Amino acid sequence: MLLFNPVVISVIVMCVLCLIKLNVLLAILVSAVVAGVAAGMPIYAPGADNNIIDVLISGMGGNSATALSYILLGAFAVGLAKSGLGTILSVKLSKVLSGKKFFMIFAIAVISCFSQNLVPIHIAFIPILIPPLLGLMNKLKIDRRAMACALTFGLKAPYITLPVGFGLIFHEILVKNISENGVEISISDTRSVMWIGGLSMLLGLIFCVFVLYGKDREYKDLPIMGAEDAPKDVVMTKEAWGALAGCIVTAVVSIFTESLPYSAIAGLFVMVATGCVKWKDIDEVMNGGIGMMGFIAFVMLVASGYATILRQTGAVEELVTAAAAYMQGSKMVAAFIMLMIGLLITMGIGTSFGTIPIVAAIYVPLCNHMGFSPASIILLIGIAAALGDAGSPASDSTLGPTSGLNADGQHEHIWDTCVPTFIAYDIPLVIGGVIGATILG
Repeated sequence: MLLFNPVVISVIVMCVLCLIKLNVLLAILVSAVVAGVAAGMPIYAPGADNNIIDVLISGMGGNSATALSYILLGAFAVGLAKSGLGTILSVKLSKVLSGKKFFMIFAIAVISCFSQNLVPIHIAFIPILIPPLLGLMNKLKIDRRAMACALTFGLKAPYITLPVGFGLIFHEILVKNISENGVEISISDTRSVMWIGGLSMLLGLIFCVFVLYGKDREYKDLPIMGAEDAPKDVVMTKEAWGALAGCIVTAVVSIFTESLPYSAIAGLFVMVATGCVKWKDIDEVMNGGIGMMGFIAFVMLVASGYATILRQTGAVEELVTAAAAYMQGSKMVAAFIMLMIGLLITMGIGTSFGTIPIVAAIYVPLCNHMGFSPASIILLIGIAAALGDAGSPASDSTLGPTSGLNADGQHEHIWDTCVPTFIAYDIPLVIGGVIGATILG
């Protein structure tokens, strides 16, 4: 039965533990052990390397590049914060957005989109930009759940829709894995289909901002770290210009190298060279980067180990095989079941990029058997993978918004970020995926 599959059991355990507010890292570790035990893996095997913890540790390297990127981008963000550029931008935005509640929410969504394409620093901008704006959000009585949805939209929709910046990496992974499993496609093929996912997310954002979380919500004006003494007016300083130069170099290097570690290192060196970050402050900047992004980076490492356990149990293949019996030869039913399976897998793993190889290896043969077109296969695999970046407690697209919106301790990760973003994006993505795959054939 599907309910007794190790993947289903462990993901349910993880979601329940997170909903009752157990620490996310501990919840993933417990869920990994549950998955291993349910699949019959040994908890402890002297002299063997197939016990649960050893498998988890060996798999943590799968997200090591991402974790390194986050630490370096965190240091880059601390350097930007020390330069005052974030404060300058926040003050300017406060003047422009004052009194414009809904305009502010959508403006933050647009700025968040830039972090995926224009200056690909991903979630590193959030701790710089958002905390100084919390006072204005309180004044406008903005529901931070709507703001969490706006931030997650900007962190997800661009890479799903457009093969630019992070999106190029996502689309290339799609092309590589689908082609390796027997269906030859190109970037132009993914570009022509994945807009359905982006449109689904946009509709979800509009619904949540205006319907679910559009009403006023009161917050206390509590002290915010780094924003207590924000000036009422600001001018660009030498340090701020150096930080801006660092942002430009980071963007250029990321385009040419497609490497976040290289781009972050280049940006840091530019800030040091321009005097934006003093030589004597480099240790402080790096320590600050670890403090800002270290927890998120370690969650991503453990999530990768958890994914390795799920793969090694063989439970993912069993889950799909069992689900095939319920598809009844209907493409609409098949699309829905495949997306539900993708949702289960990615909710546990929390990363769309790392999920594609798992999903593609199973879905491509299954889709071919059901008679789906290449366009439908792209859409189903792309959306099935993307589902894990919204609503999952282990996703950087939910951890990032929480890190900024909770700067004064009034924003809870599960109920104020994960649940709203799940409603805003996972539900519309599933609906859009089923309808799109059915129409595309």
